Amino acid sequence: MKFPVTTAVLVFANSSHEELLHKPMLKGKLLFDRLTHETLAKVRKSGLPYFHVSEKEQVGKSFGERFSNAIQTVFDQGFENIITIGNDTPQLQTRHLIETEKALKAGKTVLGPSLDGGFYLMGIHKSKFDAENFKKLPWQRFSLLNRISVLLDQTEALVYKLPALGDLDNLNDVKRLTSFRKSISSTLVHLLALIIGLENKIIDAVSGQFSSIYLHQIFNKGSPILLHS
Repeated sequence: MKFPVTTAVLVFANSSHEELLHKPMLKGKLLFDRLTHETLAKVRKSGLPYFHVSEKEQVGKSFGERFSNAIQTVFDQGFENIITIGNDTPQLQTRHLIETEKALKAGKTVLGPSLDGGFYLMGIHKSKFDAENFKKLPWQRFSLLNRISVLLDQTEALVYKLPALGDLDNLNDVKRLTSFRKSISSTLVHLLALIIGLENKIIDAVSGQFSSIYLHQIFNKGSPILLHS
């Protein structure tokens, strides 16, 4: 007997164009396009139905409103559980999604903590979701994980936590991820190395320019500059 699918994945991820407005970096379009491509591939591999919501489909003024409205929209499609993820956690694997679905079936709420104080994944049953309360959370702030944990405690949810992973917001995150080559694709490893290499070339070029100006000022034996008349 085949049971109906009750869990869907919500991929809440903007286009590369929109991402670059908030996370500017060299080769950013290539990076964000690749992140979205790999994220969707991992979701498809899980076999779960999914919804990809970019800025084109989002409704609301604040991040909290847009994210909460997207979750509610998926619940309105008739699903009992939702697994929410973004596209900025390259170490997220299909097994994390499968593990989350199993925990949801066991009546648990799932959080995947991110290193910046937020979360990269949330698995939640519709009975534990209150859109108005979620909109009020301190989204995109370091205190988010703590605040959402408190909110879930108030619903008497049994919280199951996945391993903490890092997300990708800036060049420091790019550099950190290169230390975890075994957990990300070789294509992404090469792209991250390219970004770091280009950034280093710019830094070297700027440093060299300042050094040349400084040396010119020291060794220039011409007439002194008249500072005051």
